Amino acid sequence: MENENNVLTGSFCVRKFVEFLVILVITAIIWNLPSDVFGIDGLTVVQQRIIAIFVFATLMWLTEAIPPWATSLCIITVMLFTVSDNSLPFFKGENGEFGKLLSSTEIMATFADPIIILFLGGFVLAIAATKSGLDVLLARNLIKPFGNKSENVLLGFILITGVFSMFVSNTATAAMMLTFLTPVFKALPANGKGRVALTLSIPVAANLGGMATPIGTPPNAIALKFLNDPHGLNLGIGFGQWTAFMLPYVLIMLFISWLMLKKFFPFTKKTIELHIEGDVKHNWRTVVVAVTFIVTVLFWVLDKVTGIDSSTVAMIPLGVFALTGVITAKDLQSINWSVIWMVAGGFALGLGLNDSGLADAAIASIPFGSWSPIVILAVSGFICYLLSNFISNTATAALLMPILAVVCHGMGDSLNIIGGTSAILIGIAIAASCAMCLPISTPPNAIAHSTGLVKQKEMLKIGITVGLISLVAGYAVLFFVEKMHFLQ
Repeated sequence: MENENNVLTGSFCVRKFVEFLVILVITAIIWNLPSDVFGIDGLTVVQQRIIAIFVFATLMWLTEAIPPWATSLCIITVMLFTVSDNSLPFFKGENGEFGKLLSSTEIMATFADPIIILFLGGFVLAIAATKSGLDVLLARNLIKPFGNKSENVLLGFILITGVFSMFVSNTATAAMMLTFLTPVFKALPANGKGRVALTLSIPVAANLGGMATPIGTPPNAIALKFLNDPHGLNLGIGFGQWTAFMLPYVLIMLFISWLMLKKFFPFTKKTIELHIEGDVKHNWRTVVVAVTFIVTVLFWVLDKVTGIDSSTVAMIPLGVFALTGVITAKDLQSINWSVIWMVAGGFALGLGLNDSGLADAAIASIPFGSWSPIVILAVSGFICYLLSNFISNTATAALLMPILAVVCHGMGDSLNIIGGTSAILIGIAIAASCAMCLPISTPPNAIAHSTGLVKQKEMLKIGITVGLISLVAGYAVLFFVEKMHFLQ
């Protein structure tokens, strides 16, 4: 039978179509407004166009009139044709009359940014682990020490999910771990709360675990991009450095989430006979996957010792798996390219703000230095947390990071009281991952809710509790880390 998902249809959503048209009209108005309306001295035509593109991206990501990844693709396309040195002649002007044009090469290079390569390395590791059965082997052996007491089994699934999500996408981790839970549910009463606790443990742990490494979740990668930008902060934060202060925090939060889940959804059956189903491929390629996985992780963690940055290390699994046939061309098609494009779109917006001179112009015209650092920290974190509960946390991070990088630059040394710019940007990454109240908040939440085993109010209950505790604890950790000058 022909795959119905691969057939073009003429159907469309009227509401989204109307939203799309309204956003286009708003963008066109901003594009053509008199420049003095914006209150930025010396605003050029190119800079005004970037403001319009930024508004377009914001509204599209908020409404999801088109898929978020498609919005990012549109950002890059529009920038290439309207504000780059390869723009259409109509948009270029004569002798720089429209302002400084961006390099088209640099705009396109946002897709192949080192952070993108880092993500690709993580995706390939995850695919190889699944193909070889290494994920099943790890889960089976890691769960054994927890015995068969129900509460301990719950803790085991939380910790294993958290560890997996550090190196595998949250979505893939949640789908895999919920599959492992299927035989467990057979041993639990249908009307008990134990099933709810186990089901909710997967998205909660996946969301929290992703914060521990730069590849765990896209907001981390976006933050790392702006923190390590050679033309910006240039802090040189490595994989190991990030993990060193985030891992203890994540482990504590995983333990707290275990306590919360036990309290809210207690088990009626005290023991569970656990059997994790799945096959492990016993051949030389499995050995290649295991050795490559270990070597890659070790090089990531020891990047400051080896002197090799994490993006370069990410090429190890890409090269080894391609050479040995572990990864095929078909496997590459299964990579989550929508996330890659989302991240690239955020990078392109940041490039536009900085290279066009718009960031400098905004800093000169808006008195950021007079703003309270504590207010900036609190408001930015709350806005990110709120938005990430309703739209993609990747889109939220891609939207807020470029803006806050500009704001923080304008505030200068006044941010030292809260730990500097890194505290704000990493705080955004934390806030984005703490948002887990609703099924639409994160893909792991959606997957867990789709099982039919949890109600929205149950997810809301644990999501708000764990999310807010994680948010407050995360900012406390950041404050401590910055005061210890760990990132400097």
